[in-house]
Amino acid sequence: MLYHLFEYFQSHQIDFPGSGLLQYLSVRAGFASILSLFIALFVGKRIIRLLQRKQIGEEIRDLGLDGQMQKKGTPTMGGFIILLSILIPVLLLGDLTNIYVLLLILTTVWLGAIGFLDDYIKVFKRKKEGLSGRYKIFGQVSLGLIVGLTLCFSDQATIRDKAESTLTHQEQNLLVEKELASYESSPSRAASLDSHYNPAHKSTKTTIPFVKSNEFDYAWLAPGKGSVKNILQWIIYIFVIILVITATSNGTNLTDGLDGLAAGTSAIAGVALGILAYLSGNIIYADYLNIMYIPNSGEITVFMAAYLGALLGFIWYNVFPAQVFMGDTGSLTLGGILAVVAIIVRKELLLPILCGIFFVESLSVILQTTYYKYTRARYGEPRRIFRMSPLHHHFQKQGIPALLQRPAQPMHEVKITMRFWIIGIVLAVLTIVSLKIR
Repeated sequence: MLYHLFEYFQSHQIDFPGSGLLQYLSVRAGFASILSLFIALFVGKRIIRLLQRKQIGEEIRDLGLDGQMQKKGTPTMGGFIILLSILIPVLLLGDLTNIYVLLLILTTVWLGAIGFLDDYIKVFKRKKEGLSGRYKIFGQVSLGLIVGLTLCFSDQATIRDKAESTLTHQEQNLLVEKELASYESSPSRAASLDSHYNPAHKSTKTTIPFVKSNEFDYAWLAPGKGSVKNILQWIIYIFVIILVITATSNGTNLTDGLDGLAAGTSAIAGVALGILAYLSGNIIYADYLNIMYIPNSGEITVFMAAYLGALLGFIWYNVFPAQVFMGDTGSLTLGGILAVVAIIVRKELLLPILCGIFFVESLSVILQTTYYKYTRARYGEPRRIFRMSPLHHHFQKQGIPALLQRPAQPMHEVKITMRFWIIGIVLAVLTIVSLKIR
């Protein structure tokens, strides 16, 4: 809203001090991150007190984990802190005419509502299973369908391919380096790169790591020709979008089992996606790095800056020993935001690397459940791969026979969280570097 207000001042030549600053993406992103951090710190304390007064605490099931029962009664549904801290700065500083920002606002509200229903049933209805799995999946699939159809039909959701050039790859790089060097002193020089690109158009292309061309088109999977092929390629693309959103949001939900774990790993992945969104939306950097240029996607940087600030503020209260848990209100939303941003900037195939923690946590549950059922049917006695799943609990548990017996001694949850954060940082760096490893 402030962005549009100051834009109005500029268009009507009203000299309001500082109004020109908000035209810069980097300035708005910086303000968004700081504002979201302060909102999380300020609102968080009050929401925690409110939850304590209302006795909205976490029901803990005794799994025999060290220090687990001490968390009983800790306020949950703290995801509201994250949601408010994201939405307020974005509404104030974001471009609300940008289709990508609108999609991310919808994602935040939509998945936040699903998570709230789940937490409400657990806390107030005293049903440990929460919202039925089928309703969660239906909500996630519905969101994926909306995102997919929007990318299919919106005139703003386009990409621009590089035009054919007679220059060698080395000559192109030298040319772009000259443009890049002169960018700070003369932003208008970016316009000279416009001729390097074809007009904006709809596409089902995405980025695939570690290959020379660095691009994959879902149209290659669609049979037929002409209009039939065109319809089928978008159906395939929308199906992938639904799968990515569902898998990532559920993966984040499974990771939310230790103090600060889901919030920290989500923040790390959010930084990487914010960088990728900024680079993809800037014609100079996209051309220099030879990555897909996606007009209007740079605005996502403001949203991801608010996302980062909100998570840093939430971690203030969520690190061990946690004063509040995010609940499904937060965890489903965080994963969904990461998925939608990755889809928008055409980096969804990088998510198994970037969100490797979420991927492995989900995989550990699938493997454990499958192996448990298989061995019970085959040998009459169930066996385990891990001492306990999701994976982070395996490192806490002891005394249970399993195929994987490392580490020999249980680890404190702070050490597990810190090591998972370190792994998340390594994966984030690898994700960004993978764009140049071809």
